[in-house]
Amino acid sequence: MLADAFDSFAQIFSPPFRTVMWKSLGLTAAILALAGVVLDRLALSLTHVGPSWLSTGLSIVVALGLIAGMVFLAAPTVLFVASFFLDDIATIVEREIDPYGAPGRPAPLAASVAMGLRFAILSILVNVLVLLLTIFTGVGLASFFLLNGYLLGREYFELAAMRHRAPSEAAALRRRHSGQVYLAGVIISGLVAVPLLNLLTPLFATAFMTRLHKRLA
Repeated sequence: MLADAFDSFAQIFSPPFRTVMWKSLGLTAAILALAGVVLDRLALSLTHVGPSWLSTGLSIVVALGLIAGMVFLAAPTVLFVASFFLDDIATIVEREIDPYGAPGRPAPLAASVAMGLRFAILSILVNVLVLLLTIFTGVGLASFFLLNGYLLGREYFELAAMRHRAPSEAAALRRRHSGQVYLAGVIISGLVAVPLLNLLTPLFATAFMTRLHKRLA
């Protein structure tokens, strides 16, 4: 499994991956920039209240909130955007590791959008829970890896598996190998924890889980 992880990380920077990576990061940056402008305009319309010192204080709080919000939303946005390119990544990996094997079936566009939205929303909910656990219990670091490990392992493994089998069969295969899938998810969550590198998570996770699925299947 560690060999699969190292091979997948190294492959991110190969020429075929770089094309997909720049497309994904460019679209993510555009969406975040647009969201930032909209939220900034909305915030400015709400801060012109009361005396000048209050407006200044609110402006500072809003600016800090926008920065924190953009950082928090970066990973879910990448997950959503990358859902349009994951089949391209999986195809590249499958051709490399099993050039004579049956190619996977790309998901329809509507299904890709739905899966991307669901994954992004689940990611937000999980990390809000991690934040609450950090504030109220102090177990934020452990909960980050435990919860994200489960979510990332489940979602990315089933995405890789569904290229070759029905959703119910993909879920059943994941359950049969739940320990290995969960451990792989924890490894992926390690990349999520590193700023900037976390933007590469979908590419790494797709390559990693494509290899894991091929080995387990």
